[in-house]
Amino acid sequence: MWWVVVEEQRGAGDGRSWSLSETYSFADQETAEAEALRLAREYQPVYPWSPKTRKVLRTAGGYLVIVEGRASTFHFRLTVGEQLDG
Repeated sequence: MWWVVVEEQRGAGDGRSWSLSETYSFADQETAEAEALRLAREYQPVYPWSPKTRKVLRTAGGYLVIVEGRASTFHFRLTVGEQLDG
């Protein structure tokens, strides 16, 4: 089983923290990686409220996405991972 996990920044100012937002499971790695790329381009993060631009960076095992809003910049990451049992 392969997973795509979405983690994003939440909160404001010094109160920003990382939060697990979504998880998606897939039968194979190829499908999980394709879905991670689609989400990197289309996922609507909680913040910023008025997104203006998006930069998608491929990283080892997923993507880091920087979203610039009208008043602030936030980022989220998508990680593709294989579930290992016990």
